[in-house]
Amino acid sequence: MHSLDGGSFQMYRNTISCRRPHALFRISSYLIICLFFSLLAHSTQAGEQPNIIVILSDDMGYSDIGCYGSEIETPTLDRLAHDGIRFTQFYNTGRCCPTRASLLSGLYPHQAGIGHMMNDRGFPGYRGEFGDSCCTIAEALQPAGYRNYMAGKWHITHKTSPEHQSDKKNWPLQRGFDRFYGTIHGAGSFFDPNTLVRDNTLISPYADPSYKPESYYYTDAIADHAVRFIQEHDDAKPFFMYVTFTAAHWPMHAKQQDMDKYKGRYKEGYSAIRAARYHNMLQQHVVAADATTLWPLEAKWGEQGEYWPWDERNMEVYAAMIDSMDQGIGKIIHALETTRALDNTLVCYMQDNGGCAERMGRGNIGTPKASTPPLPPMKSDALQPDMIPKQTRDGYPVRQGKGVMAGPADTYIGYGQAWATVSNTPFRKYKHWVHEGGIATPLIVHWPNGIKDPGRLEETPSHLIDIMATAVDVAHATYPKNKTPLEGMSLQPLFKKTSLPRRKLYWEHEGNRAIRDGQWKLVAGFNSPWELYNISTDRSEQHDLSSTQPERTQAMENAWNDYASRAQVVAWEKIRPNKRKVKSKK
Repeated sequence: MHSLDGGSFQMYRNTISCRRPHALFRISSYLIICLFFSLLAHSTQAGEQPNIIVILSDDMGYSDIGCYGSEIETPTLDRLAHDGIRFTQFYNTGRCCPTRASLLSGLYPHQAGIGHMMNDRGFPGYRGEFGDSCCTIAEALQPAGYRNYMAGKWHITHKTSPEHQSDKKNWPLQRGFDRFYGTIHGAGSFFDPNTLVRDNTLISPYADPSYKPESYYYTDAIADHAVRFIQEHDDAKPFFMYVTFTAAHWPMHAKQQDMDKYKGRYKEGYSAIRAARYHNMLQQHVVAADATTLWPLEAKWGEQGEYWPWDERNMEVYAAMIDSMDQGIGKIIHALETTRALDNTLVCYMQDNGGCAERMGRGNIGTPKASTPPLPPMKSDALQPDMIPKQTRDGYPVRQGKGVMAGPADTYIGYGQAWATVSNTPFRKYKHWVHEGGIATPLIVHWPNGIKDPGRLEETPSHLIDIMATAVDVAHATYPKNKTPLEGMSLQPLFKKTSLPRRKLYWEHEGNRAIRDGQWKLVAGFNSPWELYNISTDRSEQHDLSSTQPERTQAMENAWNDYASRAQVVAWEKIRPNKRKVKSKK
């Protein structure tokens, strides 16, 4: 269309006015309609449903990534934190299966049917199976137009070897996901994972026509499939993706090039590494000097002795596993950038529990590797049946015990209690417990289109039960009315620098129990009395105030008992009858 000066436009206007009386009305109507649709398009773009990616890592402590104090190289997570929000008082449930049930449902784990692990204990809250009275984030977002993808560890059903299709009712594709690549069970070899599934079919990683890497490593496979889902996604719809790495859960398995980066990095020992992390954490303000303390390590953890080189190697491999995971997350972020989806994608990273003090593979003295494979090799299409493989694909027995150098496929070792204490710097206890070392996790939130004032810290106490509510909120979805009402609340106000109402948060696992109410935390181990801490001045939980504040202690205990009653918590001695009852505090 040619441009017209003022005189020409007036002549044109007069001409059409004389010849076509309704022309001006039609032109005006057209302009109004164009303006309307322009404004509508702008409004739609501003309120566009974001993509949502929830990334969960396994068996890692609060201080294990760079932007929370670690020496481990995690540039991708550090970048997401720099351009997003770091939460400093975010919590999980203290154990893998309950965490996954809570995260996906927005309920406390017992309400989702997984108050413990994958065994049916005969009580509604302990079925070891994701319940019908709750739904997953994927199921909640489907009606809002979302496509749903998952890559990684599932671990919310005990039906890992289904005999019938009905046994898969709690597998990902039956719980709202459109595509799935990962493991149904929890732990296993990183080089030959058991219960590996593509969509709805058990597969061998070495006979998979859809994925043929030069060498198989599960962390890479998870990231590669997450990238594939992004690249294949129809961008006319938003997507939700659940990415659940098994790093850095035992066994300590890593690729050689990643292990090489950390050779000699831990020679100074547990105490020195822990002290350096604590210094970094103070500098980064993820803990406060007036609220934490670096309590002494036990003397038995001295770095001197015959097996120190072995334990040094365990931590090198652990660091390599986390480094590799960060590289995988980097691939995912790059895929979002290349598809121009990053700005409107809400990315949340968190961990399922604190550092793991379990003694997996650390009991006896290990044996050296055989010079030649003493066992017949496994066929490429054979399914790996065991969480702890009996052998590698090429016929070497899988070895455990002190002196067995972690890393390769023929080893199966955990990194132990001393290194778990380093991971959980500066907090008490570990995975299983509900003291801060067991339940405190980083939460990194990145969403350029949705976060006000990025690069900041957020201190509001919050919990992974909030992830479902947040997803429903930002997706403009509706949580089903026929399911158990949500326990969590949306974190989106915190993204916009507004506050959340004060509320109580609760925990129970294996008789370990806690309640958080504002700055106060009441916590107890199984068969132990309640302890009261002011978290604002003592987050390391060193100064028990229960004897000096009996009224507050009793009130919080009563609140926890009310929660336990409505949330289907059962006393641990009833779940495990061989366990003794909780003692009263004298």
